[in-house]
Amino acid sequence: MASTGFLYYSKFFVGLCILPLLSFQTGSELKFRKQLIASESAESVGVFDVNGDQNPDIISGSYWYEGPAFLNRHFIGQVERVSEYYDDFATIPMDVDGDDKIDFITGGWFSKTLRWRKNPGNEKEWALLDIAQTGNIETIRAWDINGDGFDEIVPNTPGNPLIYYTLKRDKNNKALGEFTKTQVIEKHGHGLGFGDINGDGRGDFIVSEGWIEAPDGKNNKAWKLHSDFDLKDASIPVIVTDINKDGLNDLIAGQGHSYGLYWYEQKREEKSVKFIKHPIDPFHSQFHTMEWEDIDKDGQMELITGKRYRAHNGKDPGGNESPGLYYFKWNGESFTKHVISYGPFGEGKGTGIFFSIADLHKTGRQDIVVAGKDGLYVFFNEKP
Repeated sequence: MASTGFLYYSKFFVGLCILPLLSFQTGSELKFRKQLIASESAESVGVFDVNGDQNPDIISGSYWYEGPAFLNRHFIGQVERVSEYYDDFATIPMDVDGDDKIDFITGGWFSKTLRWRKNPGNEKEWALLDIAQTGNIETIRAWDINGDGFDEIVPNTPGNPLIYYTLKRDKNNKALGEFTKTQVIEKHGHGLGFGDINGDGRGDFIVSEGWIEAPDGKNNKAWKLHSDFDLKDASIPVIVTDINKDGLNDLIAGQGHSYGLYWYEQKREEKSVKFIKHPIDPFHSQFHTMEWEDIDKDGQMELITGKRYRAHNGKDPGGNESPGLYYFKWNGESFTKHVISYGPFGEGKGTGIFFSIADLHKTGRQDIVVAGKDGLYVFFNEKP
């Protein structure tokens, strides 16, 4: 994989400043092999073992692709098409009904409905079952909110209440196919993250308007919004992690429908929390989704993200610029950028709205599976 050895400057930054914001490294990049899976334009992709053969399969839109070769395609069910979109904005694996077959959680902007697809265990169509009417769903994430070892389902529903959904289980922790809901705040915007901001051991929510402090669970106190930042059209997820190893969790957020990728350094002033904004890559747009994984097996986490291709059908700032997929390494002072794929449509590959990282061939290396309006691809991690 070739390294980009130059700095480039966005036209709207010219005249304002020239900063060495991006650093590039040569000689230590991972090597990825790009494989086209399907010329589909669904924007979400998940990975799990559909048929119980111990091989990971790829699930995206109306089909699942049988591992390990991913050549055999199986029908899941029709997905509503609206303009350039398929109304299928997440693929979260979960055994919802306790039958030991992995189903998945999905939902869409246009249906305004959180749903799950039931794995039939055969070639029949997967039933599409409603969980809740939520309002427009930007996308969905899963985190263990209540600390019981099981993930809750959290849709990002801009302009609507922030609500998480807990799968009911019996005394033996067998899933029962039904969900309860818990409202956090009455309204939130574009962007969503989860992690411990104030160091009290409880996970807090991050929304575009600030962070929402978790109650202690010993009384009836409500979640509390702290308006310590404004992330605008933030990514889903916003990553919560201690980047500079100072004992305080920081944030990583992209702009989902405009330019910029940034990290926000947490500082403490007596009992108050403050965040200092630092650029990672301000020169590209539509950083709508990202993952935080150790993909080079060095014991340190990397940021994997890219441009959501045609997020608003080309109408976003920079929407018609070349798509790209990248990983960024923390070098102790800033992030070093590594290009996985970049170029015009048909050459470079962007992200969709929900992508997956998994060891598809049991090599011990994490591969990247990316859907989008520019096709469904795997980037096999062939670390030299």
